[in-house]
Parts: sequence; structure tokens; C-alpha cells
Amino acid sequence: MSNSIIKVAITGAGGKMGMEAVKMVTSTPHFQLVAGIDTQNGGKLFSEIPGMPNVDVPMYTDLHKAFSEHECDVLIDLTNPKFGRKHMEIAFEHGVRPVVGTTGFTEKDVEELSAIAEEKALGAIIAPNFAIGAILMMKFSQMAAKYLPDVEIIEMHHDRKLDAPSGTAIKTAQLISEVREPKQQGHEDEKEELPGAKGADYQGMRIHSVRLPGLVAHQEVIFGGIGQTLTIRHDSIDRTSFMPGIRLAVETAMKLDVLVYGLENIIE
Repeated sequence: MSNSIIKVAITGAGGKMGMEAVKMVTSTPHFQLVAGIDTQNGGKLFSEIPGMPNVDVPMYTDLHKAFSEHECDVLIDLTNPKFGRKHMEIAFEHGVRPVVGTTGFTEKDVEELSAIAEEKALGAIIAPNFAIGAILMMKFSQMAAKYLPDVEIIEMHHDRKLDAPSGTAIKTAQLISEVREPKQQGHEDEKEELPGAKGADYQGMRIHSVRLPGLVAHQEVIFGGIGQTLTIRHDSIDRTSFMPGIRLAVETAMKLDVLVYGLENIIE
């Protein structure tokens, strides 16, 4: 088989995002799906699972076993914060490069995982958001904050999302803080009549989280200035919006020997 073929395993393959990733991998000519990992469908083939591509690739419940039985280059992890770090550590142990869309990693997590990646000279990517448009929204927000430092972030997601604020909102605030001095916004004597009404405080910026059925992933960054406002908004209306970013991350991870946090760092 050509060395250009990238062999991919997917954790969370039975979930909504995982199913889209399976379709993306199996439709990309230079990718080869070698295994899926899912708590519900272990022991089955993808071809036996409704809604999945008709490929005779096995599904596992044990990531160690999947890596032991199949040669793999990249692990796409689309699970949740509880398992994301554990799956990365298992991937590193088996010499596999992880591409992770799970949010909830702390700065300490990223530091420790970066040290493992560097020690093993394995590329890895953690991205709070894989939508290219969302990355541009964050970059544009950082540009705007140089001139309009009064800013609030409103992120809106489906009601099954576990973490709040979203990783995208936190990453946006972090990027803005690189060009914005911490400052308290609003009236100095303001009072919250209901605790939390002003949202979470990040260096004086406020972050608001909305969770409702019918939403997918949406974010507004609102800037205020003298006599003007600026709103930068991104909407993912379908989970397919994340697939081009995941494809790019898989391809890029193969060229790296360090961990990169944030897709914006690989998009010029």
C-alpha cells in the first residue's frame, strides 16, 4: 500500500459527530478507516450498523485492542472531556497521532500532553472547534479587539452539550486577551439582581452560554465602541461543517512532531 495512505481509527464513531467523521474518512481517497471505537456497537462491522458506510471495518469497545490488532497512523477522537485525555495517552502509547475535537482540557492537561508528544516526537492536534468559519471568526475577533476592547461573547449550542462555556468561547477569549488589556466593563456600581445575569467573567469580558434543542453550534462576539457596535457571528447549521477541518488536522498531524492546540495555529 502507498505510503501516502493515512490509516485512521475513530473513537466515538457511533455518535452524531463520529458518524459524520466515518463518512468523511471513507470518502477521502488517501484515508483508510481501520477501526472504530464505540461503547454500543463493539463486535460489529460498520456495514452492520444502520446509517454507516458499507465497509467491513470492525468496531471495538477497547481502544488498546483496536491498536493492537490494526496498524494505525491517526486517531480521531470525538468523545467527551471525561475520555479525551485518556484516549490521547493510549494513542501516544501505541505510536498513534491523536486529533481531538473534545473540549474541556485544562492548561495543565495541554502542558502534560504536549510533553508526551514532544518526548515521543508524535504530532497531535486538539481543536475546540473544527469548523473553518469558526476559526476565522476567532481570528477576526482578535483583530477587532485591538480597536474595540469592550466585548462580550454569546455561545449557543444544543442542549446535550456537557461543558459551559464552550471550548470555542474560551479559546476566543484567550485570543482576544493576547491583544486586549484586562478591564472591567460596564458601570462600576452595577449590581446583578440575579446571580450570573452578567455571565462568566474572563479578564473583564463576559461569556454567556445558551443551551437549547434545535441548535448545533453558534457564536456571536459583540464589540462596543463610541457610537457603534460590531458583531462577528458564526453558525454551524450541520455537523458536516466540521469535516473539512478534521480532514486538514489529520493530514497536518502526520507532518508534526509536537502537539498543537487550536486549529487557528495550522491555518495561515
